[in-house]
Amino acid sequence: MSVVKLVISNKTLFREGQSFGKVGQYNLIEGIAYFSLDPRESNNKSITDIDLAPVDSNGLVRFSSDFAMLQPVNKERGNHRILFDILNRGRKTVLMNFNSAIRVAYPSSPLESGNGHLMDQGYTIVWCGWQADVPSTPGLMGLHGPNAVGTDNSPIEGKVLCWIQEDEEREMVMLSHRGHLPYPPSDIDDPSATLTVRDHPNRVAKTIPRTRWSFIRDEDSPEEYNPSHVYMPSGFKPGKIYELVYQTRFSRLVGVGFAAVRDIVAYLKYSEEEGNPCSGDMKFAYAFGSSQSGRFLRQLIHLGLNNDEQGRMALDGIIAHVAGAMRGEFNQRYGQPSKDICFIIPELFPFTDFEQTDPITGETGSLLQNMRLKEQLPKIIFTNTSAEYWRGDAALIHTDIATMSDAPEDTGSVRKYHFSGTQHGIGDFPPLIIRPMDNLKGQLPFNSVDYTPLLRAVLSNLDQWVSLGEAPPPSRHPKLSNSSGIESHKILSKLSELPGVKIPKQTTRALRLDYGNETHMGRTIQLPGIQGEQYPAIVSAIDDDGNEIAGIRLPDIQIPLATYTGWNLRHSDIGNADLYIGISGGLAGWTLPFPATCTDRVNRNDPRPSIEERYHTKKDYLDQITNASRSLVNQRYILEEDLSFILKLAERKYDLFSTPDPGL
Repeated sequence: MSVVKLVISNKTLFREGQSFGKVGQYNLIEGIAYFSLDPRESNNKSITDIDLAPVDSNGLVRFSSDFAMLQPVNKERGNHRILFDILNRGRKTVLMNFNSAIRVAYPSSPLESGNGHLMDQGYTIVWCGWQADVPSTPGLMGLHGPNAVGTDNSPIEGKVLCWIQEDEEREMVMLSHRGHLPYPPSDIDDPSATLTVRDHPNRVAKTIPRTRWSFIRDEDSPEEYNPSHVYMPSGFKPGKIYELVYQTRFSRLVGVGFAAVRDIVAYLKYSEEEGNPCSGDMKFAYAFGSSQSGRFLRQLIHLGLNNDEQGRMALDGIIAHVAGAMRGEFNQRYGQPSKDICFIIPELFPFTDFEQTDPITGETGSLLQNMRLKEQLPKIIFTNTSAEYWRGDAALIHTDIATMSDAPEDTGSVRKYHFSGTQHGIGDFPPLIIRPMDNLKGQLPFNSVDYTPLLRAVLSNLDQWVSLGEAPPPSRHPKLSNSSGIESHKILSKLSELPGVKIPKQTTRALRLDYGNETHMGRTIQLPGIQGEQYPAIVSAIDDDGNEIAGIRLPDIQIPLATYTGWNLRHSDIGNADLYIGISGGLAGWTLPFPATCTDRVNRNDPRPSIEERYHTKKDYLDQITNASRSLVNQRYILEEDLSFILKLAERKYDLFSTPDPGL
């Protein structure tokens, strides 16, 4: 076991001793986990450049990670299960997604308990840093690890790709995504460095002459990461997509992040050492990752890195949320785990449970092939919103791209759920006009569907699947066989008939990435990707209201007051108004309420029936919401406890949207 010790630096009562149901109070435990990884072990071999890491006198690779845990004060009252939250760029997310806790403004802000759902259930919630490029910002959790080195301990030099999209004009931009630790250029005057620009990820890029931009040091940056910025006097234009390729001379060993997750879980689950705060308590361990963290879990699955150095399975269940078909730069030389680019993510193929062949490249493989070889397959649930479908990649996880038919599913180990009519992030109500987290503005108010009830049911079903052998409800997603799946460009004209809706000139598609190679120290390594052929982009078909027909349809979609999408075009105030919001960061959707009255419908020339024409009274509407909700409970797609939550939110929506001109 690679966990050498767990040093606890802080232990306090969570939320000043707040009590949760029959479980009672929780402790917040914080500290540092220390690891010593054997690069010779077979279960570590798939970590890129593990053999180029500095080692101690015993030939072991040492690193450490920030650690935190919420644990019942009385462990006997807990449910003896770990819910491991895969940190998103160092941030904790699981309480927001399952407890409906508010998004905290700063990473150092106290944790919010929200509705207390996970604590009421008795989960022990665990966080451990896995990401090597997290900055030293208070409250962020990261991994503190080594760099790969040459045989003479010299730095490893090679090419790195930086991707830039700003929401306001800037002359100077950091060489990293979202303020994370950058890779500095080896030579600031390197003439081979290239910078390109484009309006759309599926269009041809134009090269910006080398004389028009330069690398520069930011005086506020730590010395070891200088030069850390790129400077262009004419400015980086808002909304434009820039790609910068340059030489760097060191490479973080980013792949050890998988070992950190795997081994801290195995330690808490199996170790009987005195220093283990969970010793003898844990029966099962589940992981949840959203967006970047969901992509991390897809790559963990693909690499088969769920078995520790003793061959034991760490995670019994996995929920990979809003990851689509993508993975990320989590296990490659010069990898940037924080890179958040829908169209420059390496090693996308393969996507599906069973073996598939790409008819263009001839490549064959299965996402689960490495886990199957080890004959220890956890239960896996993939959940996606409309955003990942409109991004162009989510349907690839259930599509045979060789025959353009529905791919077979490993029903014994996998479920795939599409949350119909939702956006990448949980919707807020009333619909936001400007998103407070980044001040972005769309051409329409943002999607307001709150899908947290679906996530709570997914976790409950996963637990019953693992612990009791009770299979979850069937997968639900767009299908080609029943025409509920359709190419995205084919339904835009129907949406364009709605008042105030502007459709994109070009939809987005995932790209086959053709990676160039070079030889370094006797091995072939990947270079930044070159765009190749496009994959098909399949989304859900829509009904006459413009709402999606495939997937799990919450009452918002079944008994609607508005049209909801997973895409929203950028407002002209933030540039590039023909492009989706969220090419970086996850696509945002929009909310377009139905006309309140028949008169409103006629005046607006809106083809959708008005609210007064659909529902006789408010009671009629709420009765229909109740019936739709109970049906979802009976099908196990939502929990009984969420009925009142859904009904109260539906009432608020009716009160706002049934008012003529609600100001949206």
